[in-house]
Amino acid sequence: MARIILAGLITHVTAFALGSQAKTSTSQSIPIDLSPLYNNKAFGTYPGETSFDTLGQSYPAPDLATPEYTSEYTGISYAFPGYTGPNALDNVICTGQTVPSAPPDSYFSASFLVSADKEFAIVSGNVTFTYTDNSTSVYELRSLDWFSFLTINRGELIFPSRFTADGVDGNTSHIFERTAPLDPGKELRAITLPDASSAKDGRLHIFAITLRSGGSAAVDVQAVRPTQKWLESGAQVVEITVNNVGSECVAGSGLVLSLSGDGVRTVDPGYIKRLCPGDQKTVIVGVEAASNKSVDTVIIDGGVAQRSVSFEGVQLGFAEWTTDLDSLAKHESPEWFNGAKYGIFIHWGPYAVTGWGNSTPYESYAEWFWWYSTHHPQADSSDFYDYRLRTYGEDWAYDDSFADFTASNYDPKAWVDLIADAGAQYFVITSKHHDGFALFDAGATTNRSALHYGPQRDVLGELFDAAATYQPSLKRGTYFSLPEWFNPDFGPYGFTQLDPALVPGTSTWPGIAAQNPYTGVQEPYIGHIPVTDFLTDVMLPQMEALAYTYGTDIMWCDCGAANTTAEFAAAWWNAARGENRQVAINSRCGVPEAADFDTPEYLRFSSAQRRKWESNQGMDPYSYGYNRATPDEAYMNANTVVYTLVDIVSKNGNLLLDIGPKADGSIVQAEVDHLLEAGKWIKSHGEAIFNTTYWFVQSEIAGGPDVRFTQTDEAFYVLFLERPILRDGMVDVAAPVPILEGDVVSLVAVQGGGDLAWTVSGEGSKKVLKVEVANELLNKEEFGWVFKITYT
Repeated sequence: MARIILAGLITHVTAFALGSQAKTSTSQSIPIDLSPLYNNKAFGTYPGETSFDTLGQSYPAPDLATPEYTSEYTGISYAFPGYTGPNALDNVICTGQTVPSAPPDSYFSASFLVSADKEFAIVSGNVTFTYTDNSTSVYELRSLDWFSFLTINRGELIFPSRFTADGVDGNTSHIFERTAPLDPGKELRAITLPDASSAKDGRLHIFAITLRSGGSAAVDVQAVRPTQKWLESGAQVVEITVNNVGSECVAGSGLVLSLSGDGVRTVDPGYIKRLCPGDQKTVIVGVEAASNKSVDTVIIDGGVAQRSVSFEGVQLGFAEWTTDLDSLAKHESPEWFNGAKYGIFIHWGPYAVTGWGNSTPYESYAEWFWWYSTHHPQADSSDFYDYRLRTYGEDWAYDDSFADFTASNYDPKAWVDLIADAGAQYFVITSKHHDGFALFDAGATTNRSALHYGPQRDVLGELFDAAATYQPSLKRGTYFSLPEWFNPDFGPYGFTQLDPALVPGTSTWPGIAAQNPYTGVQEPYIGHIPVTDFLTDVMLPQMEALAYTYGTDIMWCDCGAANTTAEFAAAWWNAARGENRQVAINSRCGVPEAADFDTPEYLRFSSAQRRKWESNQGMDPYSYGYNRATPDEAYMNANTVVYTLVDIVSKNGNLLLDIGPKADGSIVQAEVDHLLEAGKWIKSHGEAIFNTTYWFVQSEIAGGPDVRFTQTDEAFYVLFLERPILRDGMVDVAAPVPILEGDVVSLVAVQGGGDLAWTVSGEGSKKVLKVEVANELLNKEEFGWVFKITYT
């Protein structure tokens, strides 16, 4: 069991939320009364009191002081009663209902508190907004699962446990926030929920809906939120969420935003060059202030006129990190990570010797060779058991692979050069996988490492040194498995991911020696040094070595069950700040409050997610480690790499793309070739990828063509993932892109593609941009056509 909550919190639960408290200028949140539609009870005070899902499980009752909740991130206020009594319902399962809306009026957005009730399932459905002119707009309402184990999806509301049918599970449960853009130029009449009520696939639950009104000013300050991040100047980052609720675009010289308050000085003002009706941007302002000073005014300077917006005071200052969950929750992904967009994942270890995971459609992760081959038949759908027997014989043990893990062709400089030439901005290497074999100097914690066996080299140290010497702009990250499958010292913390009675093939980290699957003989665990406590004597010092000795920028954990993450994170973040370094931790370290970004696996989203996420997947169809059964033609090609990257970036994600080197350190040539080909495109079109943000208004064009959008302060990008179709010499973009007279449209990285003629037809959601472009110009790209709108 991971992250056990002390007794006494079972009926007194705190909902932890993301980041620092956001303050809003005026009360423009209009909650909708959903109580007439309630058809489910989510919150209970003891096991079995209610069934949020179909298994008799529920959230613990929150201890909110009022029947309201204000988002810590967006400043949106919700009617959120929480626990309403023993038999009273409190949420809506979506079955296509029409919501009794507020009086018809113009609204900027609709925000939802939502969750899905099935583990491992992402549940979504389209919400339809109907306006008084009978036009409609559609928004994909999506939720991650309400609880998960090992990989934790961090919600807006975090509960420290959940009730099962007959007990308490100490892993966290979550409720998520989603915001749909509306057409502020129209009056909203009705909201129709999706039908997402399948018990088999997972049901979508809505706890609250709030409409955001426009207010009296065209430029609306929705929220002001201090962070614990800082700019190059050393100024503290404060984020200001700004909406255009008017009828005209912010254009020309734009707006300059600053903050004022007692003892507060704006060092780095924020800028908005273009913001059109219905759009939202988050603006970064850098301030200097002594601890516990507050700001209470946003100053918006339009050049000709100034306007001040007052709001409740926001406390500033950098706080010392502590192990308290509220403290950890204030950490978030640094700006360099948000802007980096593209990293290379490297899975390398003794599992590269076995290097087999079968082939599609029967493929499984090759790096799990040891585990799968010892868990036959219940978990071995790819038949590792028979492959191991016919390849190595019945007396072979996994640790026999160490001698053949030679790294004889390992060239750290060639690796980092490849990463840079691929266009990536960072990399993450497996410092230690579940087999417990470390690629770094783990000191007195273990001799089970590349320094003592196999290469007898500090593999990770050499790679980090090469990056620092030859590619210093690359950020460096370390994958780190918190548990070890068969380390006997992990036994007191051993676990199964799911109930084996229900899922016989569930993943396990038992913490007991592996048994030879043919002879029953106990397999060795070479290099093991007995310790008193795995967490304090192995896990924590190894993480500290990666942080302080090797200077990792990203602690990319995996399988965060029992852990020392709170202690590690607080100390590391304090030390990093002292060195003027901004570092990151992923969502798999076992403490959701310490998670800076989500980590979906082999997964993409169909719409943007405000919370930062990083999708990880192999160039291999379904393996991270080297799989000799994968034919060259099955690896991701350059077109697919670019498509995947653009799609993810346009929805506020990063792509962490994996390669699995062979045991000698060479990399599959097909992977190298495709990375380099994709890298040429990425480098020549990088302005549309790196340091961009997603578009609040929409992510794709419904019904096609296959188009995505990104933007910077100075430009807007329309990225075609399929060849644009010419109609009368024009390419159509059916979306309300923020283009105005005088703007320049060009085809990025195409010679002769500058200053293309363009026109616009229609208004609002019916707007269509038409760009005149010659077929010969389109022929100059093989994939990924990027139109740039440069603001004047």
